[in-house]
Amino acid sequence: MMDTTLEQAQQEIVDEFAMLGDWQDRYEQLIELGKELPLIAPEHKTDENLVRGCQSRVWLTAEPVSLLDCARSDTGSSGTTVIHFTADSDAMITKGLVALLVRVLNDRTPEEILGTPLTFIDRIGLREHLSPNRSNGVVAMLDQMKRYALVYSAKT
Repeated sequence: MMDTTLEQAQQEIVDEFAMLGDWQDRYEQLIELGKELPLIAPEHKTDENLVRGCQSRVWLTAEPVSLLDCARSDTGSSGTTVIHFTADSDAMITKGLVALLVRVLNDRTPEEILGTPLTFIDRIGLREHLSPNRSNGVVAMLDQMKRYALVYSAKT
C-alpha cells in the first residue's frame, strides 16, 4: 500500500486545486497532469482497453502487483495485492482527468478502491465545470477502475 491513504491523496488534490485561481487555471492544471501521466505501452492501446462511455478515446489497463514487487512500499505483508493502472487518452483534458483518477487509485488494494468514496471530484468543483459528456466519461473511467478492483478482489 502507499504511504498516503486514499483520503490523504484526495485531500492533496483538493489543496492543489484550491491554490489555483479560476477555472481557466484549473483546466491548464488538468492538461499539465495529463502531460505527466506515464505513457501507456503501445500494445495496450487496443479496443479491448478502451473505456466505454467516454466521448474521447481513453485506454485503461490494470494489473495486480504483489506488494513485495511494488517499488513504492513494502509493508512486509506477503500476499497483499495492489492494482497498478496505466492510462492514456487522445484528448488533453480527458487525459488530465484520467491522470487524477490514476493518481488517487494507483497501487491501492482492491478493497481500498471499492470501499472508499471518491469525494475530490465534487470537492474541487470539477463535476459542475465539466460538460455532461466529460462528466459521464469520468464516471465511466471510475466504473472501469472499480470493475478491475472487483475482478482482482475475487482472485485474491
